[in-house]
Amino acid sequence: MSGFFVTFEGTDGAGKTSVLQALETKLKKAKVDYLRTREPGGDPIAEKIRKVILDQEAVVMDPRTEALLYAAARRQHLVRTILPALAQDKLVLCDRFVDSSLAYQGAGRHLGVKEVAMINEFATDGLRPDLTIYLDIAPKLGLERIKQNRQDEVNRLDQEDLTFYEEIYQAYQELAKHEPERIVKIDATKSLPEVIAQVEQVLAQRIPAFLGKEVF
Repeated sequence: MSGFFVTFEGTDGAGKTSVLQALETKLKKAKVDYLRTREPGGDPIAEKIRKVILDQEAVVMDPRTEALLYAAARRQHLVRTILPALAQDKLVLCDRFVDSSLAYQGAGRHLGVKEVAMINEFATDGLRPDLTIYLDIAPKLGLERIKQNRQDEVNRLDQEDLTFYEEIYQAYQELAKHEPERIVKIDATKSLPEVIAQVEQVLAQRIPAFLGKEVF
């Protein structure tokens, strides 16, 4: 398998969507062969599973059901979208991947990070991103940003309290601590231009060898 797989992680309100939009502008200008995708989703079947997962009326969904649905959507997305793009030597930018399940379901839903990791090991055949950009911001600040600037969908997870997101945040900190080579922390409390600049600096160091040219 060729290609280069970059994932973007962070608690809600970290700014992943805005950062990805900015990166796309430069990639298009540089005529880079890339794919931008998201989880859950990124494939017609996975998008249908996304609707079930995030349905605001699905308040009684069992945590294990939620974790399994995320893994199922991920498997479909991986096989139908990510792997084909990597096989075509593309740069793949994905909004969330396995780390999100480890943090949200493993820690936030108290299912256990190791237990959720096992489910996703099966779903992904052990595929790991080449690089993960983690936008680091305290949950309270991130949620305040959402209230002020929300542009994306309102979903079932918006009904959770601050404690839920704080547990997710701590899980992300542990993940970054244990895999510092793959997971690069970005200070997402800065202004958007500053955050974008930080991300571009990391990408400029990590992907020129793959692209064969400098973009950032």
